[in-house]
Amino acid sequence: MSYEYKVVPAPARGLKAKGIKTSEDRFAHALETAMNELSSDGWEYLRADTLPCEQREGLMGKTTVFQNMLVFRRTKVAAKATQQPPRPPVAAPRPVAAQEPMVQKKIVATAAPAAPVSQAQPAPEKKQGPSPDFAAE
Repeated sequence: MSYEYKVVPAPARGLKAKGIKTSEDRFAHALETAMNELSSDGWEYLRADTLPCEQREGLMGKTTVFQNMLVFRRTKVAAKATQQPPRPPVAAPRPVAAQEPMVQKKIVATAAPAAPVSQAQPAPEKKQGPSPDFAAE
């Protein structure tokens, strides 16, 4: 199983909260909050590390500072997506001899009888007078 990792800096100070008085409790609350936020996104806490980091000091100098880091991991999503479920077996095609013979049908079009002239309806008559498009002046 393959994992992806996320490394975040550990909180440097505690978080104030109602009912928490000591600095140790505030720091524990800050750490708990950071872990719960990442675990809600699917990250699993793995470990805490203290690692050296070189920083510039002044114009030419360098100083080594130690950083506290929290390491989280979760299973890779891409690994799950590449696994495909097994395909169902494909049924063998039926033999040609067992198929039904094709029957061709011809469709003959017949002309519809024309309507007699006596039954035709006359066109509506136009009204005389001004058009409704023109406004009365």
